[in-house]
Amino acid sequence: MQESSIIQYFTEKGFEQGIEQGIEQGIEQGIEQGKKQYAVEAILTVLEVQFQSDVAEKLKPFLEAIDDLQRLDHLHRVATKASNLDEFTHALLNLEN
Repeated sequence: MQESSIIQYFTEKGFEQGIEQGIEQGIEQGIEQGKKQYAVEAILTVLEVQFQSDVAEKLKPFLEAIDDLQRLDHLHRVATKASNLDEFTHALLNLEN
């Protein structure tokens, strides 16, 4: 009888640890997704302000398809320095930059 309570105890502990790990992973994924969403919105804002154009909104699906936060950061910097929307678009479509 005591053996089954020990098994039950460790089963419950394993279940609790699994839930905790799942929550931690969910939080981390949520943070990453939030950073990505913020980066995309920051790029679009820069483009809209700098070029006073609603064309930037058409680039949103392309930006949202990028999962690499470093690449999005790079594109944000390009957006702040681009002399026109075509220059930014070229950087966006050129995966080597």
